[in-house]
Amino acid sequence: MNRIATAIDTLNTWVALVVRWLALFMVLIQFAIVVGRYVFGVNSIAAQESVLYLHATLFMLGASYTLLVDKHVRVDVFFANLSAAGQRRIDIFGHLFLLLPAMAALLYWSWPSVRNSWKILEGPISVGGIEAVFLLKSLIPAFCILVMLQSVSLLIRLLTPKAQQ
Repeated sequence: MNRIATAIDTLNTWVALVVRWLALFMVLIQFAIVVGRYVFGVNSIAAQESVLYLHATLFMLGASYTLLVDKHVRVDVFFANLSAAGQRRIDIFGHLFLLLPAMAALLYWSWPSVRNSWKILEGPISVGGIEAVFLLKSLIPAFCILVMLQSVSLLIRLLTPKAQQ
């Protein structure tokens, strides 16, 4: 089981190593948009949408890595004061009864929209924009699957006795 958890962790680490570069591209494109608009008087809807696409990709695909490195949002009002065993129980409960069901529901309810978007190769958000909304919507199931996989990896580690890890 530890091999499965390690494989999932490796997958999400590699995804993060790739998508982290999108932050730099976002800054460079946004800088070019501002210079283009205010210095040269040119504007591009597609360029503006590309920043949206990069931002969505960065956050949707980077969420599972954030979960892996335990930097996700957590309400530590009670958690921080609990023993390690209490924290472990809360983490197990959270994964089994909150995170995994929420991701499964999001995947289930978003799938028809994603499927239909691919069926018609849904076009741009704005006139003159990027003709690939179907790709943008595909980030939703990718997000769900990566987060669910990472949750399973964390559950394996939480449920495996320390001696076996």
